[in-house]
Amino acid sequence: MADHAHAHAPRPLGGGLLTPFTLLLGVLSAIAGVILLYRLFYGLGAVTNLNDGYPWGIWIAYDVVVGSAFACGGYAMALLVYIFNKGQYHPLVRPALLASLFGYTLAGASVIFDLGRWWNFWHIFWPGYAQVNSVMFEVAVCISAYIVVMWIEFSPAFLEKLGMKDVKQKLNKLLFFFIALGVLLPSMHQSSLGSLLVIFGQQIHPLWQSGWMLPVIYLMTAILLGFAVVIFEATLSSTGFDRPLETKVLTPLSRIMFWLLAAYVAVRVLDLVFRGALGTAFAATWQAFWFWIEMACFVAPLVLLSTEQARRSAAKLFVGAVLLMLGGFLLRINGFLVGYMTGDGWHYFPSFAELMVTVGLIAFEILAYIVIVRKFPVLPAAQPATR
Repeated sequence: MADHAHAHAPRPLGGGLLTPFTLLLGVLSAIAGVILLYRLFYGLGAVTNLNDGYPWGIWIAYDVVVGSAFACGGYAMALLVYIFNKGQYHPLVRPALLASLFGYTLAGASVIFDLGRWWNFWHIFWPGYAQVNSVMFEVAVCISAYIVVMWIEFSPAFLEKLGMKDVKQKLNKLLFFFIALGVLLPSMHQSSLGSLLVIFGQQIHPLWQSGWMLPVIYLMTAILLGFAVVIFEATLSSTGFDRPLETKVLTPLSRIMFWLLAAYVAVRVLDLVFRGALGTAFAATWQAFWFWIEMACFVAPLVLLSTEQARRSAAKLFVGAVLLMLGGFLLRINGFLVGYMTGDGWHYFPSFAELMVTVGLIAFEILAYIVIVRKFPVLPAAQPATR
């Protein structure tokens, strides 16, 4: 048993880094870097379509609110493996943690570029400027702390590569503390991201202004997205790196995801009914249109993965995960942009530069993931998949 576990311990994949795909990712990342550098010198107005009616746009809505939710794979796996003692999922922890690490780090960096006076970002960390009653302050501090915690949690992979086994052994004795923080901090700030919409009151369309239920809705979907991203990442890693898919692990994981998704859909619909907001979903508005697209993306995986046989299908697992990710994406984009009614005369659509920065950040995250898994022990050792 020990030899079997050792044989499947995380190992670097190896292989070349310069491919047409990685070169494309590098170019997109460089374009985003140039635009962000230009923004630092010439201001938000030079590269974005933000205005007094829409003080935040796609950089906050996607890069932070959606991006941090997509980066909850490490959080979701930590809940299963370390809190609920489901050790069979342990091979998925380190890859999920790596994806979370880059997602959260880039989300934290994105906030700096979205600040009007970005040079004052350090005020967040200085006690004299602390506004302890501010939801945004709590989100900023929690995300910043979680980024540090994740780098510490992932550091054994770097220590193994550097041959620093003694340091790794000492760190392992303290990891339980950081793992506990790694569960607590996302629970706090993911729910608080929902609380941000509470502050806007009637400016948020009734379909997404759930009041005190918003923290519950955002936390539930963050965990759901964490599971979906783990399945999504495992499938793409299997295809891209020619490795066998961990179907025996992903199938029971999808079962947990299925029942949590069923609970979420029930909570979402009951919230609309009790608030008397369900009728607005049948109005002839863009908000109603996008609400139904959002709900379809949550309901479709329930139908697709309703049987045990379906959950054993790699294709259905992947499609279900993609649909769930799209539903979580739309929930947040709808709440922060589509359902944001700031008043007549104000309009917003992302500029080309804003979109390129978002695309570039995604490209950089994928590129960094490829580099790390090829050079450091992240994915379990396995024979190439047969075709």
